[in-house]
Amino acid sequence: MKLVYGGGTVGIMGEVAKTLVSLAGPDAVHGIIPEALVKYERDYKEGAPLDSVIDESTFGRTTVVADMHSRKQAMAREVIDGGEGGGFVALSGGYGTMEELMEVTTWNQLGIHARGVIVFNVEGYYDGLLQWVRTAVKSGFIANNNSNIMIEAKTGAECVESLKNYQNAEGRMKLEWNQK
Repeated sequence: MKLVYGGGTVGIMGEVAKTLVSLAGPDAVHGIIPEALVKYERDYKEGAPLDSVIDESTFGRTTVVADMHSRKQAMAREVIDGGEGGGFVALSGGYGTMEELMEVTTWNQLGIHARGVIVFNVEGYYDGLLQWVRTAVKSGFIANNNSNIMIEAKTGAECVESLKNYQNAEGRMKLEWNQK
């Protein structure tokens, strides 16, 4: 199993990356971080080369990109190209997590990718979001046959199992996208 993530060394992102590297080695993790965020990492020193800030033996391979759009595109491309059983897992997070979760959910609905979209609902963190989906379906803003694009998992094991067994929603659009 490999992890593609936002490249941070602090908070949940850093802990998940560090743990997976300790279990499976640095090749199991690829962090992709925008240049502007590098200065917020734990070992940042003014004037140091950007590619030396994040210790790859601790946090895995790191790629520094120009901006958030480049980061999201690179992360999504790597996950989409990663093969069967791969997908997107949203851990508890803030605005950025929610924005990225909604984007990959929308991309699944539009047929841009066919990877799993899993909401890791630790201690009910995403209960409100899951209720919102049910309300949006009931109100007609999300088609019932698209209601299960996001799958809830309550344990790490359920996340892995949900990715392995993910079934795309019947209501997905079958559009042709230029994937270059």
